[in-house]
Amino acid sequence: MIYRTLGSTGEKVSAIGVGGWHLGLSKVDEELAIRIVRSAIDRGINFLDNCWDYNEGASETRMGKALRDGYREKAFVMTKIDGRTKQEAAKQLDESLERLEVDCIDLVQHHEIIRFEDPHRVFAEDGANAALVEARQAGKLRYIGFTGHKDPRVHLYMLEVAEQNGFKFDAVQMPLNLMDAHYRSFARDVLPELVKQNIGVLGMKSMASGILLKSNTVTPIECLHYALDLPTSVVITGIDSMEILDQAFEAVRTFHPLNQKELDALLAKTSTAAVKGYFEPFKTTSIFDGTAQHPEWLGEEPPEVQQLIPA
Repeated sequence: MIYRTLGSTGEKVSAIGVGGWHLGLSKVDEELAIRIVRSAIDRGINFLDNCWDYNEGASETRMGKALRDGYREKAFVMTKIDGRTKQEAAKQLDESLERLEVDCIDLVQHHEIIRFEDPHRVFAEDGANAALVEARQAGKLRYIGFTGHKDPRVHLYMLEVAEQNGFKFDAVQMPLNLMDAHYRSFARDVLPELVKQNIGVLGMKSMASGILLKSNTVTPIECLHYALDLPTSVVITGIDSMEILDQAFEAVRTFHPLNQKELDALLAKTSTAAVKGYFEPFKTTSIFDGTAQHPEWLGEEPPEVQQLIPA
């Protein structure tokens, strides 16, 4: 396993991380989910991704069981919350702590920052970030980040609003894949800013649950090699079988920094298929937007704004 530093935190994290969503799928039974997590840790992966809303909590519950028997001490555990208000964020965080069976989560991230209003809600006086800062002071979490998959401009705006509020994130998660390089690119627009600020980079959707592979342009190993070649701290990949876990380790074993000729060749394979974002529906549709389907997860709009609206 390759280990990298998570931004300015100094934490050493595995270059590949286990995605939490797949662990709670109906086709993955609990026994297999636990085996995947523990086998990953035994073989050198220490970064575990999850989210409060994944599979109605099943993903966190299964990961919590996998972290028993001494595995918690070997893992860097991350989860995400959807709440935009202080009250809702605190509630979701406490539920995640209970499901994961831990007293402290290493990294908690604001999930699905996909709208330009999200940064304002997160950093409102009674917004979600206030809850996470208080939770950090109380020892419930160690680091704070945010995620999103829609548009790099929203990510940049979140960083801008954070700076206006005197806050710096520890980590940022975003799509980094061979299609992204050609369309509404996080790698082009956001990655340099994160490197400049020394914020940990979490790459996701390297294959987008196999959707990228349906373009018949690149292989899973090529997808992972590309993401690993970027200045990522961790490349999070969904694992729903022991064979896919082996694939992740094979990608690390065979990885080497790509020279320009190798990189250009990979990008050339996807240039035509990627141009309209068809194979990145998380950017171009609302299908991947859990908070669009469940706006109640976000909590109420800020009361100081609501009072401005005419009756």
